[in-house]
Amino acid sequence: MPYEWSTNPHDSGTDQQLALWPYRSLLRKDFVLFFGVTVLVVALPLLTLLGTAHLWVILAFLAVTVWALWAALQSSYRRGEALEQLVMTPGKVRLTHRNPKGTTSSWEANRYWVTVHLHLTGGPVENYITLRGGDREVEIGAFLDANERLALFAELQIALRQ
Repeated sequence: MPYEWSTNPHDSGTDQQLALWPYRSLLRKDFVLFFGVTVLVVALPLLTLLGTAHLWVILAFLAVTVWALWAALQSSYRRGEALEQLVMTPGKVRLTHRNPKGTTSSWEANRYWVTVHLHLTGGPVENYITLRGGDREVEIGAFLDANERLALFAELQIALRQ
């Protein structure tokens, strides 16, 4: 699961922290291997065109294809830099969301009044989760898949009742 619960070791163990991040199927360390093998496999048939004028035409299209693949993967990595942190202390709940562009937004409410809501339909995604407390309602884990949001919803309900 692309989220992890932990407790604050500096406290008596009453603070709970939840870190959420988007799922990454291709890690950065595997990117170089994947990209190198892909370029090699795509360029291998060009050996048959060595010494012909057709090589330069095909090579131009190959260069555009390789550049587009690289740009798409880099864009995916930038979108995957989102991070949400939920910190629950005995008196308050604080949610901090860091966007891929580097900006952060935060929300804080009294823990006693915070409730978690699951919107099966009607939200931007299936099984949309929101936290409501104070005068605002905020989303959490929108980048998770539908099954992960269901599991997170159950865990949040238990954590908020403790």
